[in-house]
Amino acid sequence: MKAYGSAASTAVVPKRHFLQLRIVRDHWQGYIETMAEDIEKRDTAGPPQDGPPGPSRVPDRRATGGSSRYLRTGDTPLNLAGRVLRSRWRALTDRFNRDFMRRTLRIGVSARIFHPEAGSTGLRSKNLQYLEESIAQWVMSRDVLVFMVPTVNTNGLLHPSNITMRHYARHLDGLVLQGGADVSPMTYSETPTRPEWNGDRARDVYELELLHEFVEAGKPVLGICRGCQLINVAFGGTLYQDVATNIPGSQPHVHDIYDAHRHDIVFPDGSSLANMFPKHKRAVVNSIHHQAVKELGRDIQVEAMSDPDGVVEAIRYQRAPFVMGLQWHPEFHRAGGGELLDCTPVLDEFLRAARETRL
Repeated sequence: MKAYGSAASTAVVPKRHFLQLRIVRDHWQGYIETMAEDIEKRDTAGPPQDGPPGPSRVPDRRATGGSSRYLRTGDTPLNLAGRVLRSRWRALTDRFNRDFMRRTLRIGVSARIFHPEAGSTGLRSKNLQYLEESIAQWVMSRDVLVFMVPTVNTNGLLHPSNITMRHYARHLDGLVLQGGADVSPMTYSETPTRPEWNGDRARDVYELELLHEFVEAGKPVLGICRGCQLINVAFGGTLYQDVATNIPGSQPHVHDIYDAHRHDIVFPDGSSLANMFPKHKRAVVNSIHHQAVKELGRDIQVEAMSDPDGVVEAIRYQRAPFVMGLQWHPEFHRAGGGELLDCTPVLDEFLRAARETRL
């Protein structure tokens, strides 16, 4: 199994588990002390005085004093019971920690949404929720389980449910916000300057709720492309509605060749990405976006910029264990080398945070 964390890392064990183990310990300690007292009373009471004589006892060939020779000098039943209890306690905690660390992580991925097309029939006349195959395979490459998180509707006419986004945040260990449609300018209080830049307001509302529930639960979040932009907007930031229009002289950030299009990025000194990639002062990534981060949201730090035009390419929210956004698509980069940056260290950091913050 591929490891994304150090074998020496310490798991964060919830307080309720220690309380349960303490109850077990106290129960066994009381039981063993009671047994020790019963044994001591029986050994000192001697044979019964009344009643018919019983059969002759087999001569006691044990060591002088009635204790086994392998016991320590001066040992008492209570000392022995204490050592037994400590041994059982160590075995119990070792097993608990081993099972806790071996449980496979469960990572949620937000859904892309296909809205019905006017005049269409069949499947295209329905709301569809799906994920792009590469993002699921990239996350699963570290041997974790991936679950697509659908939208929820507690007021549905056909199939109402009491399940909310908070339930997903409670039971999953981390969240990936995948790419897709534009973030609607209305989500950051602007008006679309062109009709084709309206974005997907319905998806914005769904993913913003999902993002805030995971952040509130202390779970890590990794945003990809659109997900990076949504993280900035979620904390009060804004976006360039179109890089080519809003930033004169910028290099192309989207092209007809899709993920084959690429450009250089640089990591600011002291950023977490600079620490993850100490051998890379600059790197090459794919580029499939026409929107970009404009004004930074609250407590948002720039983690990477495109070179030479300085467009924000990665961000991190500073008031959470791990909330990071990448403007490029790491799932389209080949692991282990090649021209494009191998983003496995980012995925591993995300999964370590998921391991350390889960319940």
